[in-house]
Amino acid sequence: EATKKEILKYVNCDPEKIKVIHVSVSPIFHRVDKKFNKEKPAILQIGTAPNKNLNGLIDAVKGISCKLVIIGEPNENTLKKLNDYKIEYECLVNLTEEGLFEKYQACDLLFYASTYEGFGMPIVEANIVGRPVLTSNLYSMPEVAGDSALLVDPYKTEEIRNGIKIIIDDHAFRNELINRGYRNSERFTLSKLAQQYLSTYKSTVN
Repeated sequence: EATKKEILKYVNCDPEKIKVIHVSVSPIFHRVDKKFNKEKPAILQIGTAPNKNLNGLIDAVKGISCKLVIIGEPNENTLKKLNDYKIEYECLVNLTEEGLFEKYQACDLLFYASTYEGFGMPIVEANIVGRPVLTSNLYSMPEVAGDSALLVDPYKTEEIRNGIKIIIDDHAFRNELINRGYRNSERFTLSKLAQQYLSTYKSTVN
């Protein structure tokens, strides 16, 4: 819906003619229970492009006992900040889909507070695996997350920091996010989305 609204800013089109169908998640992803590591949680960060807000995460976790698992290759300035702040981290590139799934299993929470996204598949992937999600309150991310994630302003370091600390410290809230995530992920199954495509094709023909 967020992308639909963006399109309508630039094209003269009847909004009723634009049908939004979400993306299905790879069947390789499934639930994997894990005891949360409260003492030193592994925070998964997908992507290192500017919109992925890695530097915002680094600023927010300064002084928090954690490990950042970064999918992608940070630039030199970002690496310097990680080392200056004495943040434990690992960077991984060229992962297979199976390799990415393994990182979801190993992590304790997903950080996905981007400054812009057209969709936000990692939110749903983390939902399915059973990991709490902290994401942005902008663009498509609230639409994809529903009530299954803690939403923050990606431009406010203290808000991100407080959100991460809440997920780490509040066992009941964390588990509620995980349970909501399982329910939310059901919206993105291949069978449901296939039915939406079929319905759209039929309405177009008719």
